[in-house]
Amino acid sequence: MSSETESLDPADPVGYFLEDLTYHGKTDRTKRSYERVLRRFESFVADRRGSGRSDADDDATGNGTATTNVTARATHRDCMAFVHSLRGDHAESTVATYAAYLHRYYTYMTQVGAFESNPMTLVMEEMDESIDKDPARREIDVPAMRAFLDRVRHPLHRAVIVTFLKTGMRVGELCNLDLRDVSMPGSPAASVYDLGTRPALESRPDSLYVTGDARVGEPLNGEIRSAANKRKRETVIPVDEELEHVLTAWLAIRPDAVSPAEPLFIGTAGSWGERLDPESVRHIVEEHARDHGWYRTGGGASENVTPHYFRHFFTTHLRDRTGDRGVVKYLRGDVAEDIIDTYTHNWGDQVRATYEAHIYELL
Repeated sequence: MSSETESLDPADPVGYFLEDLTYHGKTDRTKRSYERVLRRFESFVADRRGSGRSDADDDATGNGTATTNVTARATHRDCMAFVHSLRGDHAESTVATYAAYLHRYYTYMTQVGAFESNPMTLVMEEMDESIDKDPARREIDVPAMRAFLDRVRHPLHRAVIVTFLKTGMRVGELCNLDLRDVSMPGSPAASVYDLGTRPALESRPDSLYVTGDARVGEPLNGEIRSAANKRKRETVIPVDEELEHVLTAWLAIRPDAVSPAEPLFIGTAGSWGERLDPESVRHIVEEHARDHGWYRTGGGASENVTPHYFRHFFTTHLRDRTGDRGVVKYLRGDVAEDIIDTYTHNWGDQVRATYEAHIYELL
């Protein structure tokens, strides 16, 4: 780390972070969301400090800085207290989102050398351990999901939701898809865009490539990513006729992308031409789920339909239809390396054949 980075000590760390979000191409809506959470945390810690000695007292003794720098001195107990203060007033999903924003803030400020450590690391580990990994969820059968999709007419929204339902991928993984990750040689879109240029797709037409290399704040395909892929290894997922149909319809009206990475999914509203971020994707799903009676403010995982619910739907229905847990785990990207290697080397017979024989029809 350079000496310049090591000596970085911004007077207003939150402001510094928000300015860097601008440089990274984040939308105004994303920046406002971060600012709302981080300023709230900043005030919370300042008030918490005021119960003992104030920031002014710290300044007078030379042991602290201005109130705007209070996050630089926050401890993991401050972070735990803040997260605890959110419970009761917000749904667990909102609490988790606020915690994730705070964690990303500290991760970034630590990486650039402004802070010495990330006090949210332990908090996030404890939250992960306390989250119910398999909560009881709303039971939706394929005909009901078909009726839901029939009401989703916007080409982008329809393509996003069908991609979730047909692949079981996570929201960050969907956001990180580029055109090079989509192989559809028989689609009219292939004559307009350079699709599926990944070497791994050369012998696997009609498929999606989900990388394991995407990390927050790091470049991938010439673009700094704002979402991470949790897969430790790449996965190739078949594209059936229905998914190809909705992706083709979307690509027919897709605006020009801002990023040279050519994201698959980009904004058509306030973030015109910019890569969709997880917040925007969740908003799309919430909008349609709420309209269908499948989402309620304050509702938990057992009630609300979210992007993660679609992953649950994919897992449940495809596993029940195939009886092959190994293939489903491979497609989800959460199996051991040796199992991934097995399916990777015999992808056509074990993965594509099983998938095509059993994937449900939604359109």
